Amino acid sequence: MTERRFDGRVAVITGAGRGLGREYALLLASKGAKVVVNDLGGSIKGGEMDAGPAASVVEEIRAAGGDAVANTDSVATEAGGKAIVQTALDNYGRIDILIHNAGNVRYGSLEELSHEDFHAVLDVHLIGAFNVVRPAFPVMAKAGYGRVVLTSSIGGIYGTHNVTNYGVSKAGTIGLNNVIAIEGADKGIKSNVILPGAVTRMADGLDTSQYPPMGADLVAPVVGWLAHESCSVTGELYVSMAGRVARAMVAETEGVYRPHWTVDDVADSIDQIRNTDNLWLLPPVPSGYMDHLQKSFQIAREGEQEKQ
Repeated sequence: MTERRFDGRVAVITGAGRGLGREYALLLASKGAKVVVNDLGGSIKGGEMDAGPAASVVEEIRAAGGDAVANTDSVATEAGGKAIVQTALDNYGRIDILIHNAGNVRYGSLEELSHEDFHAVLDVHLIGAFNVVRPAFPVMAKAGYGRVVLTSSIGGIYGTHNVTNYGVSKAGTIGLNNVIAIEGADKGIKSNVILPGAVTRMADGLDTSQYPPMGADLVAPVVGWLAHESCSVTGELYVSMAGRVARAMVAETEGVYRPHWTVDDVADSIDQIRNTDNLWLLPPVPSGYMDHLQKSFQIAREGEQEKQ
């Protein structure tokens, strides 16, 4: 079987100084990619700066015979995002792969969370994704090729306690991914989301004593495939947790049509509205948005015809 490699490809990986990002950088570099290792080097709350983590990963890659450069700009600002992408262009003349992995955590319930902590997490996870995608996308479009991997979480799908900022960011990332995939479809750009589960420093403070093996090395191969030229999907979500790899997706029930509704009608129909026997699975690419409209309108038209 032919080994999938990244020879000639340039990858930008944010938050690559530790944990998951480090594993992604080491894997792609070991398979021939030139890597921009971006990491601010801050604490899990963000804010501080330490050039050590990014430099250490670069040294590790170079010691193994690979090619990498460090970058310590923050994804949380427009200028930082531009500088991260520019580092790839200045050093390697191109960007083929963008993996946005940078993250921070600030806990707090809805009753306690400050606006500062809410925005601080959004600025890294969600706004940070846009800050690096925005300058990278037109470069990829001009080249006619690109692979984007954004990071969401099961917390962005299902939610959990005390991390409103994180849940909002990760849910928003899914929407951003859909648009990248749609607008990139005719430009050779594919974009997908990884929903990773791994015990890294982001899990500090959590009781992980009963967790199965959940190393970052179990996630990296999934990200590697999503970043590879042979990746056959776009606009999709992939879970990788404790050795399990699965596709996550948004679905709709078939629902109920009525020409007129009252509050009581909704109450009386709620079981049928929620019935999952005939689910609609409408991928964003090539035409999920329009498929949704057309199917919805068709049901309405059929309902009107039955009245006549």
